[in-house]
Amino acid sequence: MQTHIIREANIEDISQIQIVRHSVKENVLSNPSLVTDKDCEEFVTIRGKGWVCEVDGKIQGFAIADLKESNIWALFIHPDYEKMGIGTQLQNQMLEWYFGQGKEKVWLSTEKQSRAETFYRKLGWKESEILSNNEIKFEMTMKKWEAIKQTSY
Repeated sequence: MQTHIIREANIEDISQIQIVRHSVKENVLSNPSLVTDKDCEEFVTIRGKGWVCEVDGKIQGFAIADLKESNIWALFIHPDYEKMGIGTQLQNQMLEWYFGQGKEKVWLSTEKQSRAETFYRKLGWKESEILSNNEIKFEMTMKKWEAIKQTSY
């Protein structure tokens, strides 16, 4: 079994983050040029913080929280590394930091009837609305996160 490391993302990780983002089979970017390296840099260094999962020195997953908009900007795992617990570990690390910043609530959106929808429901995210682009908006409160941690850790 390969060992993996979860650590904070930095600017040098952006090229590998983009590779993972463009490898996914669901929640595919309709126009890959809409999310630039500069966007990633802004979210990781100014707007929030990111984490990556390295497997044998190569990034296979990442998560980025946006404090400015109070949302999860990204959480993606390379398809070859799905269902290994990496997404849950990245989410936990990210939410622990996010709520530690004094935030009370965070949201994200994902495609309806996707594996991501199932993933977020299983982890305790609450559906708050259906968006016009056929995505589901989910929310997590600090109170809910604290309760989840009590039963998960």
